[in-house]
Amino acid sequence: MKRPAPIPNGAAAADAGAGSVPGARSRATAMARLLLAGVLGIAHTQAFAPHDWWWLQILSLAGLAALMADAPRARIAAATGYAFGLGWFLSGIWWLYISMHVYGEMPAWMAALAVVLFSGYLALWPALAGGLWHRLTARLRAGTWAAALLAPLAFGAAWGLSEWLRGVVFTGFPWLSGGYAHTDGPLAGFAPLVGVYGIGALAAAVAALLAGAVRGLGHGARTRAVVSLALALLLPALGAALSPLAWTTPAGKPLTVRLLQGNVPQDIKFEAAGIQRSIALYRDMITAAPADLVVTPETAFPVILQELPVDVAVAVRDYALQSGTTVLFGAAGADSPVDFTNSVFGLGPLTERLYRYNKHHLVPFGEFIPLGFRWFVDMMKMPLGDFRRGGLDQPSLPVRGVRVAPNICYEDLFGEEIAQTLRQQPAPANVLANLTNLAWFGDTIALDQHLQISRMRALETRRPMLRSTNTGMTAVVRPDGTVQARLPTFTTGTLVAEVQGMQGLTPYIRWGNAPVLALFALVLGAAAWRARRAG
Repeated sequence: MKRPAPIPNGAAAADAGAGSVPGARSRATAMARLLLAGVLGIAHTQAFAPHDWWWLQILSLAGLAALMADAPRARIAAATGYAFGLGWFLSGIWWLYISMHVYGEMPAWMAALAVVLFSGYLALWPALAGGLWHRLTARLRAGTWAAALLAPLAFGAAWGLSEWLRGVVFTGFPWLSGGYAHTDGPLAGFAPLVGVYGIGALAAAVAALLAGAVRGLGHGARTRAVVSLALALLLPALGAALSPLAWTTPAGKPLTVRLLQGNVPQDIKFEAAGIQRSIALYRDMITAAPADLVVTPETAFPVILQELPVDVAVAVRDYALQSGTTVLFGAAGADSPVDFTNSVFGLGPLTERLYRYNKHHLVPFGEFIPLGFRWFVDMMKMPLGDFRRGGLDQPSLPVRGVRVAPNICYEDLFGEEIAQTLRQQPAPANVLANLTNLAWFGDTIALDQHLQISRMRALETRRPMLRSTNTGMTAVVRPDGTVQARLPTFTTGTLVAEVQGMQGLTPYIRWGNAPVLALFALVLGAAAWRARRAG
């Protein structure tokens, strides 16, 4: 057999060059996809406080869904979700750098690297959602009803599941969960039913329906596109119709409350001079005027309770007994020389003994040290350390026929835990109170974001939320999630308001996230079954 003539070197080079053009175009297309996804992630952050542009979240997720739908493989869809997540979290939680470097005195390079690595970890969850969704729906034939309706619902379910996982794995970090962007939007009406994760899933489903409608019009599937668009509009309309429902009823008479904001700089708060200043400041602010309830920020007295000066303790006790005021104040608790808690203490006319609430959900690296990370914590100047966590079955504080359930700072990110506490209490609390110190994060968007989180807890439980903070946002949030009153940030002052407690259990308090997770499983299971039949 005659051997084929060898290809001349020039021809081979030309052939190789011609073959490389599609590869170069493919790489350029992939890079453009990832860059666009990152930009969409940054836009997604703007949907949250302080902007509160809930509609921008839906548009950014619609763009992400379109990019993922066009991805040739599941791993490319996952990479697209990862790029979106990097843009989202780097632009949304950069303020962690302030706490680690400015106040924790960690070297700048290490604090910046920690923020990047943490954002990279958080971005794994939208990557998981994208990869899972693509794998389940890629086989659905374009132009079918399954592709038009089931695929968008599966996008919402995959997104909601990934958000829930982000909120529970490794104790969870649900900051900037998608549902928080909708405290001022029509989907907020779903909060008492499905909570923040359910709202986030609904928003993602609406976004995918919009993307599918545009895609359907481009492929000539007008009927399916119109149905997708109608469903995308129906879900927010239904949320708006649910918003006026009260779910709870008034309990007792309104309380007069005084919420204190001392504005003690974080860099001196745990120094000797700062401790003395805080103790004297909050003693005077507490005893300044009578009220039904006075609430201080987290660790307003930055000492162990047993180390609080006797004259200060006596002054607060005498004020409470003589004025009939219930006082709720933050300090550290100690049950032994090595057993400490981040706690809230209360005393008043209806307390037989000193009330105590111990923080349940502790902050990693600030209030407990994850295994193997002692070296990381040692790089910071942290006044706190390893605390013992409290349980979810702690009682509420009685105040003139109304019961108040405190939570401390980071804890109000975990709505299901608050709901579980309420449904386990023999007499569920009528008012929620968040005592916090956000001075760790300076004058950043973290303060606005945390107020938005508290507003979602009020919506889920349909109870007022009192917020007493060191530097801001000290506020009273109504049961419908609106802000009744608040103090300017970085000022020393007292917020005086009248607050009506509420009674009754919303569906979210009764069942938490269980129904939503079951719905996610049902939708994803249906998508998997349909994809298997299509394959």
